[in-house]
Amino acid sequence: MKLNYPSISQFQQLVELKDYRPATKKEYVRYVCKLAEHFQCDPATLTQNQIREYFLFLRQHKHYKHSPMKAAKYSLLCFYVDCLKVQGWTVFKEVRIAEPQVLPLVLSRQEVQRLLAAVRETRFRTSLRLMYHCGLRVGEALAVQVQDIHGRETPPRLHIRNGKGGKDRYVPIAPAMVEELRQWWRTHQNRKFLFPAPGRGWADRTLTLSQSWHNPPRR
Repeated sequence: MKLNYPSISQFQQLVELKDYRPATKKEYVRYVCKLAEHFQCDPATLTQNQIREYFLFLRQHKHYKHSPMKAAKYSLLCFYVDCLKVQGWTVFKEVRIAEPQVLPLVLSRQEVQRLLAAVRETRFRTSLRLMYHCGLRVGEALAVQVQDIHGRETPPRLHIRNGKGGKDRYVPIAPAMVEELRQWWRTHQNRKFLFPAPGRGWADRTLTLSQSWHNPPRR
């Protein structure tokens, strides 16, 4: 969604200058475009009362919860304060977004073991075990490179690249997990990635994902 308003083009350039992740940049511009579409005008011409009205619309009619409401608030805050340099507006302080207090659902070790045992494809089982063992996000696990596994150090550790917020970190990893990853790597021997993308045969239902790695290209 992109509307041809000068202020949105200006905002898009500003966002590109900021050290945000690509997905965040896209979301900031998208929320400003949604505002422009709602009022059918250049968002730079809107008043504070109209922005207040818009936040009420998101809460009462669109039923925005915590995450989208927070994204809308900070996207518009960046647009009006950082880009358009408006002063004296209080609407962004008025929009209070409480953090949800939800008890996490925690599986027992026995439940996790049963869950992992039900996964037949080795690629998925190994990646899920690594995520559970090291507390990784999906993207972090799939981006692990062979050189990120420091299995010969005492104690062994795993280098996580470009995690949440674009930050690197190290997490401990047990020797048994390191050995499991080595056995997994031997099934494909990709020079760079621990979990490489499947080859050209990935869509062939007669092959497992593991077998399809023997059909290049590999990333």
